[in-house]
Amino acid sequence: MSLTTGRRTFLKTSAGAVVTGLARTETAAATARAAPTGEPEIADTGLAADSGEYKVSWYQFTEHPDSDSCWSLSVGPDGRIYAAACAEGVPGGVVKLVRYNEEKDRLDYLFALDKVVDDPGDSGRATQCKIHYSFAPSMADGMLFMATHLSGPPIDQPAYSPWHSWHDPKRCFRGSALVALNTRTDEVLWHDTLIPKEGCRCLLHDETRGLLYAISYPRDHFIIYDIRKRTRRDVGRIGSVNAQVLFIDARHRIYTSSDYGRLVRYDPQKDRLESSPYILPHNPEYQTGFHSVFYDAVASPDGQCIYAGTWIANPYLMRIWINEGEWPRVEDLGPTTQRRDLTQPMDTFQDHCGGLTFGGDGQLYYVASRWRDPVYNPMPPEHKQREGVVWRLDPQTLKREETTTLVRPDDLAQYVSRGAVDKHGNLFFGHVGRRPVGIFKVQVPASRRKENAHLPMRMWG
Repeated sequence: MSLTTGRRTFLKTSAGAVVTGLARTETAAATARAAPTGEPEIADTGLAADSGEYKVSWYQFTEHPDSDSCWSLSVGPDGRIYAAACAEGVPGGVVKLVRYNEEKDRLDYLFALDKVVDDPGDSGRATQCKIHYSFAPSMADGMLFMATHLSGPPIDQPAYSPWHSWHDPKRCFRGSALVALNTRTDEVLWHDTLIPKEGCRCLLHDETRGLLYAISYPRDHFIIYDIRKRTRRDVGRIGSVNAQVLFIDARHRIYTSSDYGRLVRYDPQKDRLESSPYILPHNPEYQTGFHSVFYDAVASPDGQCIYAGTWIANPYLMRIWINEGEWPRVEDLGPTTQRRDLTQPMDTFQDHCGGLTFGGDGQLYYVASRWRDPVYNPMPPEHKQREGVVWRLDPQTLKREETTTLVRPDDLAQYVSRGAVDKHGNLFFGHVGRRPVGIFKVQVPASRRKENAHLPMRMWG
């Protein structure tokens, strides 16, 4: 069965995926026609002539119809793609672990988190509703660690407030559940409470030292968990607005950002949190860096630098030379989304960038939203009001090229949470939107794929 809309054709497959593609002659009109002075070069070429076509497939969480967000998506130590089918807006909603089955070209539903940690969705408490940027692999033993987050209301309440219910033993969230999955056997080996009463905003695994690092919500505390001892330690509070990613350097120092616009670092040698002397890149036209925390980050294949994007309207991309100097050298790579009319309010879910991942071709891929603007209006007239554009950035030249757009047949697709590359070099992106949500697969041209493209692995969610 096929459905033609404009110049795109949707092909419904027996496996439930929706395959889309752009015609070779179609170009993405003027994503950055009104780019501010000083922005990196953006090639307005649509599908790059030397790269072939990028084929997009949509896989909906049809077996979890309450799913309203896919906050976590990661490649596991087995080279397969894992995703969190979250249900945070439904009373009693729970998260289910999903894996892409490449042999059958479909999604496999492994388990519901509430069942494996014995915290059922109908308990009357806030629920184990989502995994939020908290997949962390272990290459040595094939484990995939994951930690849950809060926000899902009890089954008999319309909403949940962690502050209101903090001292209520019947309603309070039990705590972030940490789960250890053996990806070789699909067996959950153990689980524990990572952070009592709070959710885990993001998770990182220092495999060499056997430690997991996390940021709690709502208190924004920095947590260290010893995997062997099964013990946790609270190092202290960072700020008020959580960063949504952690990353690590060669000296095992852990980085995030504060809501004051600075790098925050935990140094194991000093056993304390430190703040950088400088403010991270942001739009100087109307921002000061306040509340512009990290949203997503990925290490370059050689491990020498981190590419990171911010979370707030007008997200910025930067390159952090993580192993240089007392504090890392930071390059401002400019905005990831279009210039817009600043007299009009903007929803963070509309002006967004996420899904940073390196492909098998050594290029950085990410998804940035695009929309019609009353002043700059960069959207091609035949496109939807909003869309997610998959960009490719060359680390050597910093040239950006549009490869394709993400399209789901029943909704807009401008908001991508996380991205990953599987062992064959194909790209995957988690989506947040109309329920049930799902994931995108972007099959890259053969010349840009390679086996074991997921190595070295990202060790954080």
